[in-house]
Amino acid sequence: MGNDSEANEPESSEFHPSADQLVEHNRQVADAVRTPGMAAPPSRHVAIVTCMDARIDPLAELGLTVGEAHVIRNAGGVMTDDVVRSLCISQQLLGTREILVIHHTKCGMCGLDEAAFSSVLGQRLGARPSWPICSFADPADDVRAAIATLRASPFIEHDTAVRGFIYDVDTGLLDEVAALSQ
Repeated sequence: MGNDSEANEPESSEFHPSADQLVEHNRQVADAVRTPGMAAPPSRHVAIVTCMDARIDPLAELGLTVGEAHVIRNAGGVMTDDVVRSLCISQQLLGTREILVIHHTKCGMCGLDEAAFSSVLGQRLGARPSWPICSFADPADDVRAAIATLRASPFIEHDTAVRGFIYDVDTGLLDEVAALSQ
């Protein structure tokens, strides 16, 4: 789903079901990746909210390993009610005290025409979404809005360190986004 066309649909010749291959891979690596005895709370007490974009590997990009952080992903890395819900649970039940909001360059949600996308869904699927699509015009502005939302939320601890960044998919670097003054 890019912002330069109403709908990008994979061509049937490009689509290859891979669930069976992935399950087979799991069987081969299960002994190496299992985490018996590892505690559920992230050891670095950090939660990361980022996009589901396949080009992003937040653990690798931040030098983290399994067990060190919670990673919450959605289309655009936007601050939805469900993200706040997950962050609240992360804090209240699992002890996180720092939140990183990370958007990225070349995001398909940036500049997406929500009305056109909703119309395409209506035509293809026979229904329009009841949920917000949550596109944005500028990733830095959306990061600032997310930080403000988290700082104002009664469900996020008031002393939580909340910082925002833009990840450049071409360079692999993070640029910090200055939050709005409180």
